[in-house]
Amino acid sequence: KKTEEGFQLSFLPEVSSEGSMLIKETPTRYLFVEISPQVAQIAAALNHHALSIPQKGEEQLQKVLSGLAEMIDIQSSFEDDRLPTIEADSRICLHLLPVGDGFHVEPYVKPFKSEPPYVKPAQGEAHLIGSVDEQRVSTTRDLKAEEENLDTLRKKVPVLKKKLSDNTWKLENAESCLQLLLQLKPLIEDKSIIVEWPQGEKLSLDTVVGMDQFRLSIREENSWFEVEGELKVNEEKVLSLQELLLLSEQETSFVEISPGKFLALTEEFRKRLQSISGLPSLDKKTGKLILHPLAAHGMEDFAEAVEQLDVSQAFLENRERLEKAFAKNFRVPKSFKATLRPYQKEGYQWLCRCAAWGVGACLADDMGLGKTIQALALLSKRSKEGPALVLAPASVCRNWVAETKRFAPQLTPVLFGEGDRKEEIESAEKGTVVIVTYDLMVRESDLFLEKKWTTVILDEAQAIKNRATRRSKTAMKLDADFRLAMTGTPIENHLGELWNLFQFINPGLLGDLDSFNQRFTMPIEKYKNDHRRAQLQRLVRPFILRRKKDEVLKDLPEKTEVTLSVELSDDERAFYEALRRNAVDNLMKTENDQAGQQHIRILAEIMKLRRAACHPTLADKKTRLNKSSKLDLFGEIVDELLDNGHKALVFSQFVDHLKILEKYLKKHKINYQYLDGSTPGKKRQAAIDAFQAGEGDIFLISLKAGGTGLNLTAADYVIHTDPWWNPAVEDQATDRAHRIGQQKPVTVYRLIAQQTIEEKILKLHAQKRDLADSLLAGTDSSAKLTAKDLMELLKD
Repeated sequence: KKTEEGFQLSFLPEVSSEGSMLIKETPTRYLFVEISPQVAQIAAALNHHALSIPQKGEEQLQKVLSGLAEMIDIQSSFEDDRLPTIEADSRICLHLLPVGDGFHVEPYVKPFKSEPPYVKPAQGEAHLIGSVDEQRVSTTRDLKAEEENLDTLRKKVPVLKKKLSDNTWKLENAESCLQLLLQLKPLIEDKSIIVEWPQGEKLSLDTVVGMDQFRLSIREENSWFEVEGELKVNEEKVLSLQELLLLSEQETSFVEISPGKFLALTEEFRKRLQSISGLPSLDKKTGKLILHPLAAHGMEDFAEAVEQLDVSQAFLENRERLEKAFAKNFRVPKSFKATLRPYQKEGYQWLCRCAAWGVGACLADDMGLGKTIQALALLSKRSKEGPALVLAPASVCRNWVAETKRFAPQLTPVLFGEGDRKEEIESAEKGTVVIVTYDLMVRESDLFLEKKWTTVILDEAQAIKNRATRRSKTAMKLDADFRLAMTGTPIENHLGELWNLFQFINPGLLGDLDSFNQRFTMPIEKYKNDHRRAQLQRLVRPFILRRKKDEVLKDLPEKTEVTLSVELSDDERAFYEALRRNAVDNLMKTENDQAGQQHIRILAEIMKLRRAACHPTLADKKTRLNKSSKLDLFGEIVDELLDNGHKALVFSQFVDHLKILEKYLKKHKINYQYLDGSTPGKKRQAAIDAFQAGEGDIFLISLKAGGTGLNLTAADYVIHTDPWWNPAVEDQATDRAHRIGQQKPVTVYRLIAQQTIEEKILKLHAQKRDLADSLLAGTDSSAKLTAKDLMELLKD
C-alpha cells in the first residue's frame, strides 16, 4: 500500500502470535483460521504490525512480494511487470450465510473469477497478485465498475434496497431469502452476478412456474361444476388446485418440493389464484372442489388465462345464457305511467336481464332513489306471466297499493287481509300483485307457499336478515320464477345478513353458512383479509345493483350534517356517573359467567346509560331529576326553526323519549304529527299526508317505525335525538326528507351528550358506516362488537 513516505506492508487481517487469524464475518460471528508455519514466521518477522518501507526500497519490495506471492494472496498499489496479467472480474459475488432464523447477505468481488481472494466492492488496492491454476498472476481491478455494479444490483433487487450495515444486508427469515433468490434469478441466469453459500447451500430455488404450466378442468357434476387443476413440478411432485389455492392465501410464493429445495409461483399466477380462492367450495362427501353455476362467471378471467384448459359444454352454455340475457334491451311498457330517470331506466334493464338470465337480484340503491318505481316497471313487464307477491313492512304496504294504482294501472294491487284471505290468494292471476306484511305472510304461510308466483319482491329485505326467524324461513320456501330483494342496507351489522339475503335470491351461491363463515366471515370481519373481501365482492357483484345519491342525483339539494354537543348539568352528570360506575361494578362480579349471558347483561347496562343520556327519568322513573339538558337544547332548536319557517322530522329510538318530546310540544302549543310502531296503518298514512299538506311543523317519529317507506319532503331539517348503533339506520331515517322531490337543502342535527356513551357510539359510526358499500367498493369492513368491545364503552 502506497503512503506519503513510501510503502506499507501488512497482513489482512492481523495474524496472532500463536499462528492464527481471527476474521470478523458478521457483527456477531468470527471465523478462527489456523495458518501455515511459514506464514506465521513471516508475520512474526513483521512483529505482527505493519512494516514501513521508504520509496527507494520499491525494487527490493517487488522481489519480496514475488516471493510471498508463492504462499499468500497479495494486494498491491503497484503492478509487477514480471507476472502475467489477466482481466479482472468486476461482477458482484454475494455470500449467503444462515444466521439464526434469517440470513446475512454480503457483497464481494472475485477479481480472479473462480479463485480467491474475495475483496469488498470498490474498496482496497486496485492491483492484486494471486494464483490461478497454480500459476501466479496479477490483475488490476476496475473499482468504478465494481461500485456501479453494486448500485445496479440494489436497483434491480428490491430486497437489497436498504443500506448496507457492516458490509451486510440482514434478512429476517427464510422467506426473505427465497424472495431474494427469486429476484436474483434473472441476474444469475444472465451471469451478471455470482451467488455462493460459503457454509454449504441451505436453500435453492429450482424453478419459477406460472399459468402456462397449469392444467385446469371444469366439468358438470349434479347441476354444479366440478373443478380440478394440477401443476406438475417434476416426475414425483404434482400440486393440486386445492394445494395451490391454500398456498395463495399464505404470505409466500414458495413451495418446498424437497428439503431445502423450493419452487416459486410467478406473481401473476399467485394473484390469479387469489382472485378465485373463495369461489369454489369443498364437497364434504367427495373432497373435491365444486362451483355453483352462478359463481362460474367469477372463474372466467382465470380460465381464459390457462393454456391447458378443458371445460365441458355445460360450462360454455352457462356463459352463453349470461351473455345472451345481458345483450337484450327491454322496453318499458307503454301502460306504465311514471317517467324513469336515466339511472332508473338502467335499473329496470338490469332487473329484466337478471330475470331473463334466471337469477335472483338485489336492488340496493340508496334510500330515496326510487326502488319501488323500478320494481313496478318490472312487474308491469312481467304481468302477463302470472301473479306477483310483494312482502313489505306494515308501514309501507299501503304505499305500495297507492303507487301501483298511480303508476301501473294495468296491475291489480290486492292488500292481503282486508277480504277473504284464501280467495285473495287462489284468485290471484296474471296482472295481480298481492301485497302483504311479513308477519301476516308468516301467519298465513300455507296459503302463500301453495301458490306459484311469477315474481316475489321483498321490500326492506333486511327484515329477513336473521335466518332463525319464521319470516326468514317462510320466505325461503316461496315458489317463484324470479326473486327480488330491495334494501338500502344489504348488510346492517355483519356478513351473515348478506348470506341470508342470498339464500333467498340465489340459494346455495354462497355455500352453507359454516362454509361461508370459514371462507369469508372470519377472514374479512376478524382478520381484515383484503383478498377474501375482493373474492366475495366478485362473487356477489353481478347480483347486486347499488347506486348512491351523490353519484346519480347531481341536482339533489345539499345535505349538511351537524353534531351538537349537549353539556349535562352537574346533577345529570352525577346521576349518569353513578349509573356507569354501578354498571361496571355489577359486570365485574359476573365477568366469569357464560359469554352469552354476560353479553346480554352488558347490553342491558349500556341501554340504561343511553336512556340516561337522553333524560334521567328514562333510566330511573323514581328519580327526582325531572330536567334534561338535551330537552332544553331540543326546545331551543325547535324555537329557532319555527321562527325561520322550517319544518323538522324528529327521530328517537325510545318511544318514551318521544312521549317526553311530545309533552314539550303540547305544552308550548306547537303543531305536530306523531308516529311510532303502534300507530295503525290508516292513521299512519293520514299523519304522513297531513304533514306533507302543511299540517304540523314537527313530526315525531320512532326510528324503527319511520326509518323506511316514508316520503316526507315537506321537512328540510332532521333531528336525531339519540344515536343508533348502526349509522345506516339513521341514514335511512334522514332519507325520509333528503330524497327525490326535495327542493330545499336538508340539515341534519345529531344531539350527543358530552362525556357519555353517546360519544363513543358516534365514534363507532366511523367504523360501521356503509358496511355494504365497503364490501362492494373494496374498503374496510367492520366486525360485530364483542363483550370486550362493549365493556370498553362502559369504561371512563
